Amino acid sequence: MKKPLSLGFAALVLTAALAGCGGSPGTTTTSAPPPAATSSAAPTSSAPTSSAPATAAGAEMMVVSSSAGQIVVDSKGMSLYFFTKDVKDSGTSACTEACLAAWPVFTTTSDAPTVDGVTGTVGTISSPDGKKHVTLNGMPLYYYAKDKAPGDVTGQGVGGVWYLVSPAGEMIK
Repeated sequence: MKKPLSLGFAALVLTAALAGCGGSPGTTTTSAPPPAATSSAAPTSSAPTSSAPATAAGAEMMVVSSSAGQIVVDSKGMSLYFFTKDVKDSGTSACTEACLAAWPVFTTTSDAPTVDGVTGTVGTISSPDGKKHVTLNGMPLYYYAKDKAPGDVTGQGVGGVWYLVSPAGEMIK
């Protein structure tokens, strides 16, 4: 009897997390100075199929080949995503609270993140917790929590609002 209750609870939690991804463009950010932060991708032992050397001279973002074509990944090969409900150049993220559990922000400690093969304009905004949230062409970048290894692209098209990022900083639909 515990198992059906656990599955029902898990479904409720998942529904709440996905509902949180609807976000609000009116999200406010903190004005506190950002603390030191690092990329929030989990280390893994698999290697991505890369169009650039895996040792891209310490680049925080690079381009690799995937089943969706050329995409932008972090230095560990983890896929990065755009959220269609974010507003370009707004300086805020529409993904808040429960949404952030499923879609963690891609952060940096640098004011000018290093890139290899990325041709879009890279910048940062302040995340809700005061970290430097990386942007590409004015749009915040995120990970998908269900992507477990470099090269995973399981967040592509989720809810019709989450999309992989092209090297030029466009959504891959």
